[in-house]
Amino acid sequence: MKRRHYLRAAGATGVVALAGCAGGGDTGGEETNATAGSASGTRTLTVATYPSYVDGEGSPGAWLKREFEAAHDDVTVEWTTPSSGSSNVTEYVQRKRRGAAIEADVYVGLNTDELVLIDRELDAPLFETVGDDLSHAGDVKEGLTVDPEGRALPYDTGYITPVVDATTLDTLPETFDDLLDSRYRGDLLTENAQSSDTGKAFLLHTVHEKGADGYLDYWRDLLDNDVRVLDTWQAAYNAYTAGEAPMVVSYSNDQVYAANEGRDLDAYEIVFLNGEGYANPESMAVFADSDVPDLARAFVDFVLSPAAQDVVPQRNYQFPATTTGSLSGAYAEYAKTPPTPVTLTYDDLAGHVSEWVEQWSRLVAQH
Repeated sequence: MKRRHYLRAAGATGVVALAGCAGGGDTGGEETNATAGSASGTRTLTVATYPSYVDGEGSPGAWLKREFEAAHDDVTVEWTTPSSGSSNVTEYVQRKRRGAAIEADVYVGLNTDELVLIDRELDAPLFETVGDDLSHAGDVKEGLTVDPEGRALPYDTGYITPVVDATTLDTLPETFDDLLDSRYRGDLLTENAQSSDTGKAFLLHTVHEKGADGYLDYWRDLLDNDVRVLDTWQAAYNAYTAGEAPMVVSYSNDQVYAANEGRDLDAYEIVFLNGEGYANPESMAVFADSDVPDLARAFVDFVLSPAAQDVVPQRNYQFPATTTGSLSGAYAEYAKTPPTPVTLTYDDLAGHVSEWVEQWSRLVAQH
């Protein structure tokens, strides 16, 4: 999740301490290859993920490596990221298609639409079914289950929603239709659904609200009201904090960062349109070609354990994915959970998500 790297660079490393998590500061840059473990391990578990997940001693990956190795004396955890530095699973899809070795046991960081892509692109399974084998799989929150086949299991989630500067706007929007009001002309910043997970989540939320037959009409009206679409979450958030617009599509825990930085929380008001926030869970899965499948399943189960769920999601600036995980410190005080979390499931997305994004991108380009 690139947002985590941005917040750390912006000075939000203290958020981890405020949230009650253990661990020190940054000790290095982004991982682009394997992160070696101790030489004492007799078995190696290789876990693939995105760079910011293992970036520094305050990262989720650092905690998981230390604690899992402590619980398994004969194991070394090695983290690896795609050689391109990508935050998605595309490289492993390409390897599987070529018949090349995967060289990893677990993948951490799947979005639901990526699982749809995997099943569309590959005939042979990339991941194995593990849900029925894990003691903590049943703890995943209702509504966050992403894979009907039990391969991918959520380990954290964010809630995407507008963040509003209430020091600038006298009246805050309450519904999606409110965003079309002329009083908010040019006030909303959002992200490109082709290049940003945040932007795609907001697009999918509009599909959820307006339907596959109505979301383009809604976006046409939104564009007529001068919504600005920027390529990345970072670009949109930078524009928002620079005062270029009083609303940005972001995350419902943004006040944690604002509080840590001593900023006016009224300038980071969380608005749940229609009383909803779009859940965007991140999932993990065991590679079907793993040489240590039992150890890989044990790692996935460990990430879902209460001890890990109390720590790992907050280190990733996210919410726990299980009913046993809890928030602490600044997170408990300032992170907001929507009254009604919504998300589109695997079955909702399969066969549709690429078309929705392509149609949206054509509309934006033509407007």
